[in-house]
Amino acid sequence: MTTVGIIGSGMIGGTVARLSVAAGHHVVVSNSRGPETLTELVAELGPLATAGTAEQAAEAGDLVVVSIPVKAFSEVPAKPLAGKPVLDTGNYYPGRDGHIEELATGAITSSGLLQRDLPDSHVVKVFNTIFFKHLRSLARPHGAADRSALPIAGDDEQAKAAVTAFLDSIGYDAVDAGRLAESWRQEPETPAYGTPYGPFSDEAGTPASAATIHAALVGAIR
Repeated sequence: MTTVGIIGSGMIGGTVARLSVAAGHHVVVSNSRGPETLTELVAELGPLATAGTAEQAAEAGDLVVVSIPVKAFSEVPAKPLAGKPVLDTGNYYPGRDGHIEELATGAITSSGLLQRDLPDSHVVKVFNTIFFKHLRSLARPHGAADRSALPIAGDDEQAKAAVTAFLDSIGYDAVDAGRLAESWRQEPETPAYGTPYGPFSDEAGTPASAATIHAALVGAIR
């Protein structure tokens, strides 16, 4: 049974935690405000969930979800994440994160920035393209005709395989979008971002197949 560490338990992080426990995984949730602020979430999640610090979530997780603003990447504890798949759900939003020259010019992707901060980890970009309500509502069992897919990008094939298996367990197929340098294809303002899963006003969302996501990735231009 997998233990999923979650650093940042907001909309996406909290939804991944819910899907994880529903699939039978243990989760250790954390946020920037401290474990005591996660009492209600842990109570909702049930006996498979505990709250901890970011360091504790990083240490406990077989794989670790980082779901925090890009501007906070430097706060992610690097040492306990060494050798682990790190699932980066983040997007660069200048209005929130401030101007980051390397990201503004496309010299590096936001997940590439996190990988640089975590040189001994294996960053995989995932969950950044889907509205959190759609992420929860569109999960389907393996083999379901209306199963949706999520794009993933990363430089380590074993880490991507681990993330693909995790996605399968929580209700999603994976589409390999290439290396982290190619992860711009699933960033904001690309065809793969948001649109395949329907408008935010429709909380149920629209299933998006692997073929649909692959076409959206191929159609991305800079």
